[in-house]
Amino acid sequence: MSDDYERIAHAIDFIRSHAGKQPTLAEVAAQVYLSEYHFQRLFSRWAGVTPKRYLQVLTLERAKQLLQEHRLSALSASYEVGLSSSSRLYDHFVQIEAVTPSEYRQKGRDLTIVFGYHETPYGLAFVAQTSRGVCQFDFVERTATEEPLHRLTQSWSNADIRENNAQTARIIELLFSQQHAHTAPLSLWVRGTNFQLNVWRALLKLQPGEVASYRGIAHTIGHPKASRAVGTAIGSNPAALIIPCHRVLKQTGELGGYRWGERRKHAILAREAAYCE
Repeated sequence: MSDDYERIAHAIDFIRSHAGKQPTLAEVAAQVYLSEYHFQRLFSRWAGVTPKRYLQVLTLERAKQLLQEHRLSALSASYEVGLSSSSRLYDHFVQIEAVTPSEYRQKGRDLTIVFGYHETPYGLAFVAQTSRGVCQFDFVERTATEEPLHRLTQSWSNADIRENNAQTARIIELLFSQQHAHTAPLSLWVRGTNFQLNVWRALLKLQPGEVASYRGIAHTIGHPKASRAVGTAIGSNPAALIIPCHRVLKQTGELGGYRWGERRKHAILAREAAYCE
């Protein structure tokens, strides 16, 4: 699976940089050293659509269209009432709870945290969870696999931290299974300021295939002039993919930054858009 992601990520880089020329299937397949037949099969299995259809959802114009379709009033309304359409995955699937100041000061005393590394469609992922919920989810570069564990042990220096891939595998299954509606909610237990938590909760209102701007999120949480602070809060997201910060773009429709790499952000957005078409 990891090799598949690397091939697809490389193909996406090529498509993005040559989108104006609308590269052919043969041209893209050649970039990843596969035949057209094998590349088409791999790509369709990974994205759920053909490379040609995928190219259409990668364009900047598509991102701009999504931003225009995503009306601020609709996001604000769903944020205020705390619910939206029953078809929205994250409204009912993710529950977020904040670490209290006292719990933070104790640095995990009397707390057990289990962690694991898992392959995903977007590369290697690191998952850490407590009995209260997931406290960290990172995508990991293979040249720096110890970095997320180091951050975890620094943040929770008094905790009993153990590796348990079998236990954390459930999180991966929940995130990438097609049976979300039939599972118990996924819980998050995270550290953050009130402002950060408000931003993260607003992000949970964005369903797959839907995007918002930094300015739009700032309006939604009642701080219309705080776009930059929203960007900082998004950059501090402790749970990649679960809190969908990848769905926030610049007002122009450009990707903006992403803590786990712009290429990965583009891959996640395009795959979600392809599935939602």
